[in-house]
Amino acid sequence: MLHITNGDSTLEQIRLAGIDGELCAWRDALHEGPVPAGLSLEALREVRSRYIAAQGWGNQETVLDDFARRDEMLEAFRTHDEVVLWFECDLYDQLQLIQILDWLHGRDHANTRVSLVCVQDYLGAISSGPLKSHFDSRQPIAREELETGQKAWNAVRSPDPTEIEKVIQRGTPALPFLRDALVRHLQEFPSLDHGLSLSEERLLRAIASGRSVLHEAFVASHHEQEEHIFLGDIVFAAFLQRLSLVERPLVLFEDGGRIIVPRDPSAREVFWTKRAVLTDMGKDILEGKFDHVYLNGIDRWRGGVYLNGRGSVWRWDADHSSLLFQ
Repeated sequence: MLHITNGDSTLEQIRLAGIDGELCAWRDALHEGPVPAGLSLEALREVRSRYIAAQGWGNQETVLDDFARRDEMLEAFRTHDEVVLWFECDLYDQLQLIQILDWLHGRDHANTRVSLVCVQDYLGAISSGPLKSHFDSRQPIAREELETGQKAWNAVRSPDPTEIEKVIQRGTPALPFLRDALVRHLQEFPSLDHGLSLSEERLLRAIASGRSVLHEAFVASHHEQEEHIFLGDIVFAAFLQRLSLVERPLVLFEDGGRIIVPRDPSAREVFWTKRAVLTDMGKDILEGKFDHVYLNGIDRWRGGVYLNGRGSVWRWDADHSSLLFQ
């Protein structure tokens, strides 16, 4: 039996629950950085490892090796009598799930069963008893789940983000948590109101409200705002840095310095105790007086969509829950 899940904490809980099988962690924050269409697993891991290394989130060679081992375990799925996919309802997990379902779609499963455990709880925090109950009630994956996963993954990787809207409009009953996750993905496109993503807006509003210590800002803007938490602190820190290292910074350290995330993990504990302040421009953008994209430009991937420059880009219209190119 092969277990594929979202990270190391869930793998450890599976071990502690005494559930037998080989374990595979699918470690990749696919909601950030390039996920272009038309690439094999092998080609995509090159793109993803380069991006992760450029962000300072890991050594490229180490990340690439981890991806290669992970992919090899998936490619050998027919050597197991069953593959169990363990994923949660949030954006981070749902993108990983549809990536795997897309790969499994159309392949001969031979005598290998594929099952799914998909829950609203955070798997890494579930004790052994309830986790074993989730395992015992796992559901077989059928054609409907595989087809939904393939269509959604193709949409996420498309350079045309309205393909995601089409998936949302059709609904995803075979994967009931996916629709909301895809909506949350689109909310990370720059807003029609001010050019900030929803996470960026919440980050700035948390600091403006007085939650200015960085670890407090993370909790206030994400953990206290999201129905389903999906961001890790290292990605949140990258958002802070991105809003600070622009021509007209929106946020700075309280001493006036630009916010730069330390690459040395040992220095990050101190980083999270520092305070941030909004600049006057940050305040003006929150009030909608200026547009962040037009003012500072954008250089960011959302799945298969590359948002670049200071002109028209795909934006999220929160009032109508839809995308516009503007």
